[in-house]
Amino acid sequence: MITNLEEIKKLGELNENENLRFRTFLKNRSSYKTDKIVHGLYERISKEIDCTTCGNCCKCLKTGVNKSDIIRLSGILNLSVEKMREQYIEKDNVGGDVIKTLPCLFLKDLKCSIYEFRPDDCKSSPHLHKKDIASRLWGVIDNYSICPIVFNVFEELKIEYNFKK
Repeated sequence: MITNLEEIKKLGELNENENLRFRTFLKNRSSYKTDKIVHGLYERISKEIDCTTCGNCCKCLKTGVNKSDIIRLSGILNLSVEKMREQYIEKDNVGGDVIKTLPCLFLKDLKCSIYEFRPDDCKSSPHLHKKDIASRLWGVIDNYSICPIVFNVFEELKIEYNFKK
């Protein structure tokens, strides 16, 4: 199991073409079977890697927020919703709302300072427990070089499918 963030980033660059080929390979497989394998791998690997000690997603990815997240976060920051939107929220490339600061403004010493009240997107991350992984493979590949859990699940998925490098 690889958890060193520098090594994962380097392997992400080295394995980029392989990961794109594997994405194409997975698109032609049973989504049900792939989901079942990914869910099992995620359950096992996420027990071995404590993501609350990493914070790399908080440093590298803009957090998606919904209306209730924005209301909750504006209360934490003692701002009006309008001020919260003005100061800390922007649209992503598909029109969703994201926290515009990197690293996340709530990241303190590699820990979420509002963990109990974190956005729904953070609670769901790295999203490997969700159905229809085949429809979200671009996101998985994007997170491969950032998240140790995603990296290890994807590498073990290649082994499960006996994918030739």
